[in-house]
Amino acid sequence: MAAAVEAHWPGTLEGLVVTRYGYAVPCTRIEILEAAHPVPDAAGLIAAERMLKRVSGLTEDDTVLCLISGGGSSLLALPLPGITLEDKQAINRALLKSGASIGEMNCVRRHLSAIKGGRLAIACYPAKVVTLLISDVPGDNPFDIASGPTCADITTCADALAIVRRYGIDLPLHVRDVLERGTGESVKPCDPRLEGNEIHLVATPQMALEAAARVAREAGIPPWILGDSIEGEARDVGKTLAGITRQIAHRGQPVSTPCVLLSGGETTVTVQGNGRGGRNVEFLLALGVALDGVDGVYAIAGDTDGVDGQEEIAGALLHPDSLQRAWEMGMRPKDSLDNNDGHGFFGALGDAVVTGPTLTNVNDFRAILVMGA
Repeated sequence: MAAAVEAHWPGTLEGLVVTRYGYAVPCTRIEILEAAHPVPDAAGLIAAERMLKRVSGLTEDDTVLCLISGGGSSLLALPLPGITLEDKQAINRALLKSGASIGEMNCVRRHLSAIKGGRLAIACYPAKVVTLLISDVPGDNPFDIASGPTCADITTCADALAIVRRYGIDLPLHVRDVLERGTGESVKPCDPRLEGNEIHLVATPQMALEAAARVAREAGIPPWILGDSIEGEARDVGKTLAGITRQIAHRGQPVSTPCVLLSGGETTVTVQGNGRGGRNVEFLLALGVALDGVDGVYAIAGDTDGVDGQEEIAGALLHPDSLQRAWEMGMRPKDSLDNNDGHGFFGALGDAVVTGPTLTNVNDFRAILVMGA
């Protein structure tokens, strides 16, 4: 995003951007920092402090262009006073394993942050803030993308506390006190300091699905977009789409073969086994177990940023013979699923999809190709 702005911005420009380790692109006028994702580190904290310092003292004659995409919740980590980076790291890890949706996780993150939930925009005041967003969240809600550093937030500390209780997240007493007392309240839509600011969505999961649909049509395969904001446990989504796929393959309903089913969104994995998680590989493994080798069905699922969960692996491929090959290797697919070990399963088959840094993030992408008899 920073490189694109430099290539097209005609006037005076200076700035600071933080991205994931290994994702930096050379820029001449914008300084690029790197930090950790999905669990924040000290580099992200330093980047957030520097960013707030950079926008302090601006005037109404200044314009701040904010380039925000998924991952910012971790990359731009600055806890509220009294909360440590170690607190944030532990809470982040617990949320990632809890099965909470991305919206629920970001609600908690916003209310423990000194820069998100609209606080960066307030720090820019009275300068005008123009935010360009690449959405990686179901529904494309601006306050959920990177936990909304420049966006008004309709959720509250009470909402965040309810989420913590719902998933049994163990908070230190001093952190829980921030939510109970409301001292971590985010910036609300009625705040006059946000007046005149602009927010634009420049890339979304729906756009990715529509691009994939064009590719399918060019290949002579009718595409069907099932939705860009599908959520829920990855294994449950896998079972559900397996049922739809079987109906198409065996009965030609609700559409005939050949076809490709496209979907996006962000599922969750409640990690209970000793595996490495990964919502896209868990979805695929559940899909494969439920299909049990239906002929003519192939699938791919991956995170568009190239990182599924905490692994440097985007996702995986499923073939009609994936389960058979696994059994021949001595693996038990159902055991791998119960152990949340989709990465281990598809890695052993040689079917992991490794893209490296994609330099974008429009959530998860899933495609099921049904060829028929």
